[in-house]
Amino acid sequence: MHRSRLALAAAVVLPAVLLAGGCGDPGGLRGAGATPTAEAPTRLWPKLPLPSTAAEDYGTVESVPVKGVDVPDGDLHQADPVTVVKTDFDKNPGTYDRADAVYKETVRQLADCDGGQVGDAKCPVLKAYYRDLTGDGKDDLIVGVRLARGHAENLDIRAYAMEKRQLTQIMAMSDSVLGVELAGREVIVRAVSGMQDYEYRTVWSWDPHRGAMLPTTDEIVRSPNAPKRKPSRKPDPGASTRPVPSPSDGR
Repeated sequence: MHRSRLALAAAVVLPAVLLAGGCGDPGGLRGAGATPTAEAPTRLWPKLPLPSTAAEDYGTVESVPVKGVDVPDGDLHQADPVTVVKTDFDKNPGTYDRADAVYKETVRQLADCDGGQVGDAKCPVLKAYYRDLTGDGKDDLIVGVRLARGHAENLDIRAYAMEKRQLTQIMAMSDSVLGVELAGREVIVRAVSGMQDYEYRTVWSWDPHRGAMLPTTDEIVRSPNAPKRKPSRKPDPGASTRPVPSPSDGR
């Protein structure tokens, strides 16, 4: 018998044994009340024509090769995270315009990392973390970059993998980040919401068909400790972000 079924059988037999032994508890199964009837989803406006354009979303999420970085033996633990980030920012500006003041200032600050340690006041690159996000048995590299002055509250988060012996950016996003967590092979990003006492929570998961991390879950949840202010959102390089809201829409 399956282990779970044995446990269930023991749970049913035990009250009967106690009753036979003169225990005051009558035992037996008890009803939990009426069960709601399951209902199929109701489709609204079934005759709507098919849309001709894609809906607004995070944008195009794709992997991007990062050339010119030495990765000894293909082990990302042996690669210099600062070199990876500097090369990526230089070669893959993504949605940033190279003339954009924030982009230019962030690149300038990255140059300061040559004389400072990762995570100190001079270097905007935070401590690197490693986790197998793709499921290939090899650790991938996850880095955070504090954006330049005026956008210092925003954090640029990027992940890199070795794909066919090529260093590849598999995730990039930027937001007013409250916190970042790793859960299994998923990256969970908590960000400021313009709605008081709420925050955004986005789960990024590996998609083998796309060959990149995708925002598979994006929700707004109650968070009494969230800052009571509206965030400043900025499109990020090389990947997705939510559409930048107007001040009137509260996000």
